[in-house]
Amino acid sequence: MSDNAHRLDRSLTLWPIVLFGLAYITPFIVLTTFGVFSEASNGTLPTAYAIAGVAMIFTALSYGKMAREFPIAGSAYSYSRKAIDPRVGFMVGWAVLLDYFFLPMVVWLIGTAYLTAQFPGVPGSVFLIAFIVLTTALNVIGIKVATRINIALVAFQILVLGFFIVFALKDVFGTGGPGFSFEPFWNTTSTLAAVSAGAALCAYSFIGFDAVSTFAEEAVNPRKTIPHAILLTAALAAVIFVVVAFVAQLVHPGGVFTDSASAPLDIAKKIGGSFFGSVFLATVIVAQFTAGIPIQAAGARLMFAMGRDNVLPKKAFAYVSPRFRTPVVNLLLTGVAGLIALGLSVSTSTSFINFGAFTAFAFVNISVIAFYARTRKEGGKSWVSWVLQPLIGLGVIIWMFTHLDWKALTLGAVWVVVGFGWLLYLTNGLRRLPPEMDFSEEEELETVG
Repeated sequence: MSDNAHRLDRSLTLWPIVLFGLAYITPFIVLTTFGVFSEASNGTLPTAYAIAGVAMIFTALSYGKMAREFPIAGSAYSYSRKAIDPRVGFMVGWAVLLDYFFLPMVVWLIGTAYLTAQFPGVPGSVFLIAFIVLTTALNVIGIKVATRINIALVAFQILVLGFFIVFALKDVFGTGGPGFSFEPFWNTTSTLAAVSAGAALCAYSFIGFDAVSTFAEEAVNPRKTIPHAILLTAALAAVIFVVVAFVAQLVHPGGVFTDSASAPLDIAKKIGGSFFGSVFLATVIVAQFTAGIPIQAAGARLMFAMGRDNVLPKKAFAYVSPRFRTPVVNLLLTGVAGLIALGLSVSTSTSFINFGAFTAFAFVNISVIAFYARTRKEGGKSWVSWVLQPLIGLGVIIWMFTHLDWKALTLGAVWVVVGFGWLLYLTNGLRRLPPEMDFSEEEELETVG
């Protein structure tokens, strides 16, 4: 068989990849989480998003450098494995698995919060279980149809986002409206601790900007295209989040809400009437449902890759349904994990995700510095670009890390200990290298539909 049979078609240019990154992030997330994140930041959400955006942009520059040096799939795992050490890479990959495993749970929980607010007579568990069952069933059967319509649904979300901004500005600057104010950036209740806590949560909204690195084997001129796409995705997301958060915070100053989880729905009804409120609610549910499908599938695919390469027990995690050709065991595991949301709030569950994300982001920055240290004698690399810039990104990430929910830090610490124990087992006490995860598409595309 020729080498071409195991290579992906290099046809993707810059803007299609950027659009994929934005679709993965889902810009509407700034509204679905507005109340919870604004409450955490004491009503200074635009500032919290700006701080998180700075961290993401500096980290995006580091992702870009690593993507240029290693134009392969695998992202933070691959970069830290190659630039630092395979054992460190394994632990980074383990931390990323926490993201993939719990991310569907957060998506389903947000949708549940809105439906519960709209239909208070129905227990939230009913909506949560419905999300889990429907999403898991669709992923087990196959997601090709859902994938085809996903772009259209994302476009619809952006359209509703645009209407929200227009109605909000009309409400703020219309007759009797409060008018322009800098209070969304800093008010009388603002504190550095609150803004930091808000920024730590806001980082959740950016998760996915680095996902464009997985297209390294399909991009035209990947050493140039992928770094630019990563940076553009993070920067555009930051601009969207700060602008929308500012406008929404003008409509509702401060961080006190009757129900923070569903506060944006109340704001939508206030600025656009009951009809727009209904459209807004429908958009939230569509956004959460459509986001849950690929996110759950991606997590199952990662576990499949880890099982196939003996990083996780192969018999269970590499199992593919003979009928549907999908990793059923992995999909069911993420579905069961979603039930944990029955005892969690949106902010706490979001912090769980951010523990894994911050770990990945931190080690990408560290990878840049480590790679510079190994190759500095070759010349051609600026100390400012390869040491100072990633240090700034790392510093902001660590700062936000310390402001995560204590439950998330506890769970994350337990997760790391379990992962390290598993690493000791796989490497016979670190005496041999861990198995390497292969993120290439061809085998998975043939076996996982």
